[in-house]
Amino acid sequence: MDRLVRAITTDGMVQAVAVSTKELTERARQIHTTLPVATAALGRALSAASMMGNALKDSGASLTLQIKGNGPLGTVLAVSDNEGNVRGYVQQPHVDLPLRSDGKLNVGAAVGPEGTLTVIKDLNLREPYVGSVALVGGEIAEDLAAYFVESEQIPTACALGVLVDRDQSVRAAGGYIIQLLPGAGEDVIAKVEGGVLAAGAVTALLDGNDDPEALLRTVLSDFDLEILETSPISYKCYCSRERVERALISLGTEEVEKILQEQGGCELTCQFCDTIHTFSRVELEELLCKMRKDKKSKKISK
Repeated sequence: MDRLVRAITTDGMVQAVAVSTKELTERARQIHTTLPVATAALGRALSAASMMGNALKDSGASLTLQIKGNGPLGTVLAVSDNEGNVRGYVQQPHVDLPLRSDGKLNVGAAVGPEGTLTVIKDLNLREPYVGSVALVGGEIAEDLAAYFVESEQIPTACALGVLVDRDQSVRAAGGYIIQLLPGAGEDVIAKVEGGVLAAGAVTALLDGNDDPEALLRTVLSDFDLEILETSPISYKCYCSRERVERALISLGTEEVEKILQEQGGCELTCQFCDTIHTFSRVELEELLCKMRKDKKSKKISK
């Protein structure tokens, strides 16, 4: 079972969160039939979004992480609810690139070194919070650390990884975000940096033990940790026929009329879970009738 663990050091200088996301990343791979490098990019984004979304806490809040690079993958997008459950997609899931010289998947080249990383926090207020930074390499973890420093002024260490097996299934996935709290001095920074360096690759750690608490205790071995939260997380899509109907209504009467004339009915596929929602000619005509009535009543009320 995939899990998220949130912790703070007992000296109050460092906060940290870690996730193991093997199952949800494998679920995403199966839904979108991603090839290894796309699986790695999407898995990293899902892990990051889960950790960031879980921090929001407000009921109904959500976080969207959008990575738009100049590489062949196109947009990589992940959305998290306030519990850390995620969904996402990659624009070009069937991109295949040669391995890097060190034998690792070349996520940086697939995403592209130039572009933007955008974080959208919907806190149920009138306007969502939007923060955007330029990519620093496309490997996602480094780009995210740059986002925290530039947009939120929080010194951050971030590691994200996906280990893809020989049969292209996900063998291990997850990551951590470690952040300095106000008052942290050079000695704290040195201990965090030393721990990150000594711990090594996050995929190797998770492949050996996929417990996110063990991951945090390994990386922050020079600190005493207080575990604040441990919770299950999963790949979770909120699509429904009602939501798809609302999306059709948002197109406007002219566009729905056009679909009716040209196609008779329509099939809309959810980009997150690939569920197909079918609307017959009769159902579209009924929807169009409802839209016209609503339009008329709005005019009268004015």
